[in-house]
Amino acid sequence: MPSLSRLAILDDYQGATLGRGPWEKLPGLEKTVFQDTITDQDALVARLLPFDGILAMRERTPFNRALIERLPNLKLLVTTGERNRGIDATACAERGITFCGTSSFGAPTVDITWGLILGLMRGLPEQQDNLRAGTWQQMLSTGHLGRTVEGKTLGVVGLGKLGGRVAKVAQAFGMKVIAWSQNLTPEAAAAVGATRVEKAELFAQADVISLHLILSDRSRGIVGAAEIAAMKPSAIIVNTSRGPLIDQPALLAALHEGRIAGAGIDVFDQEPLPANHPILAAPRTMLLPHLGYVSEENYAAYFHGAVEAIQAWQAGAPIRVIT
Repeated sequence: MPSLSRLAILDDYQGATLGRGPWEKLPGLEKTVFQDTITDQDALVARLLPFDGILAMRERTPFNRALIERLPNLKLLVTTGERNRGIDATACAERGITFCGTSSFGAPTVDITWGLILGLMRGLPEQQDNLRAGTWQQMLSTGHLGRTVEGKTLGVVGLGKLGGRVAKVAQAFGMKVIAWSQNLTPEAAAAVGATRVEKAELFAQADVISLHLILSDRSRGIVGAAEIAAMKPSAIIVNTSRGPLIDQPALLAALHEGRIAGAGIDVFDQEPLPANHPILAAPRTMLLPHLGYVSEENYAAYFHGAVEAIQAWQAGAPIRVIT
């Protein structure tokens, strides 16, 4: 039977992994937790070279072919979640590395999406700050009132698993839902209570725009200057999918010039977000540090699943193998 001796647990920013999984089931395994992210590949290779097992936290550290081929000791690579587009599965297979996923819990990104939507529409962060500062009456008297989502139009870009659930919540709030993606059909949209429209129509009509696309060559920059220019001045855009879906300079310009009402962002073109990133200084924003999959329930599922994956591999019967 194959055996694993040393496991590197990567990008555990919160030090959450070992306290949320049954690691006692792997008593002979040496576990090393890294709470930072290394982007320099030479430094990353030096860190990972001694390990024959790696647990990757989503896509915080990508594993391209060049990196994988420099890790000759690696036998097992486990990613949290069912898939990870930041890891080259073909390169793993060619090097004889087993690449596995874990279980997950629910759709916590839907929570974050609606937290951003409601926070922006009702001005909740600012309202809390003003209440604590004792200036809430002044803010209300100057006309900075929140806006309800009821009666507004939600535009969903990417009506898959997550986009469909976001659409259902919108309907519960009394919103009209329109949707677009390259392959979306009118029938698929209607199945979740949405109306399929063209891309230009969506950006022109929606009061709230929410992105739910996988990042690929054809979706990178899919929200560009033209789409942002078509938005209503009162509209907001929310991105809980991947940062590069939106043209960053175009978004920043629209925010600074007041051409859109706001942006709620949980994902960025560069992660972890550096302290000098220009989005941090942009007005009309509500920003989160990529919390879409971060919840007690989901982390428990991830790390129970990681232990299961390691046990199964050591028993010679890998589970949830990603190819």
